[in-house]
Amino acid sequence: MLVTDGRYKFQSAEQLKAAGVQARIEIGNLAGQKEAIGAAARGIARVGLEAADVTWARQRGFASEWFPDAELVPTENIIENLRRVKDEGELHRMREAARIADDALAAVRPLLAQGITEQDFAIALDFEIRKLGASGNSFETIVAAGPNGAKPHARPSSRKIEEGELVVLDFGAIVDGYCSDMTRTVCAGEPSPELQKMVDVVAESQRAGVAAVKAGVSAAEVDKVCRDVIVDAGWGDAFMHSTGHGVGLDIHEAPWVSATSTDTLAPGHVVTVEPGVYLEGLGGVRIEDTVVVTNDGCYPLTTTTKELAVACQP
Repeated sequence: MLVTDGRYKFQSAEQLKAAGVQARIEIGNLAGQKEAIGAAARGIARVGLEAADVTWARQRGFASEWFPDAELVPTENIIENLRRVKDEGELHRMREAARIADDALAAVRPLLAQGITEQDFAIALDFEIRKLGASGNSFETIVAAGPNGAKPHARPSSRKIEEGELVVLDFGAIVDGYCSDMTRTVCAGEPSPELQKMVDVVAESQRAGVAAVKAGVSAAEVDKVCRDVIVDAGWGDAFMHSTGHGVGLDIHEAPWVSATSTDTLAPGHVVTVEPGVYLEGLGGVRIEDTVVVTNDGCYPLTTTTKELAVACQP
């Protein structure tokens, strides 16, 4: 049973049909919803609530008004665990989301030159993503140039991109609810030797991480493979986040690719591999692909070149 209000009367029926789900739809105001759910739950002794999504205040309301005769049981990761392995229909949507992201960057990349602001480039990229058929962005697009690149989740600013600066681009598209995720680091012109070294180290780390992804491998091992390359280069403290995460209906979901992860990769998992180095006052480098885990390794959904240089406009 799906309980909703009149705003979603037609939309809910359409979406259930498109998803191949059979369910009774109950439309009503809050009082009507309580009545419908109460009738359906009559005689049920235990009701599970998704602990990560139900606030304490709402839980108290459910206990006193919606399910007064039932025991409320907190549940965790029941739905999330079912979503870990993607079927072919889900992968088809994610391939399309990745393709749109790849094509959008290719279309606007010539704009990424000396003089354009981070914000203006982000707007152009977001527009192209929608124009190519995505329903929206997977998250707020990151365009971080120069020193701003040292902030892993910097927000686009009015700062102009200057010649020789690294620019971190992290973005994604949504197709039928499914996300893509990609990061590329480019340079407006020619980078300094130090910046080039950062790029080379992160690229080596990312290649090693992707090569380590395979069904049966622990996610923590993939993180270690990436991290070891950066530690050996002397920048271990500058890699300040985990190596990756699962992608699907949420941009961040299980499995988790981190040093403390207890997850083991399995066929059909879709994860990111995104090591980075961030040096305050200088800039940052992050390279990220979304990959599909197979028995023999993995294959990428995101395919944009990792070539660094971007010619500057006069």
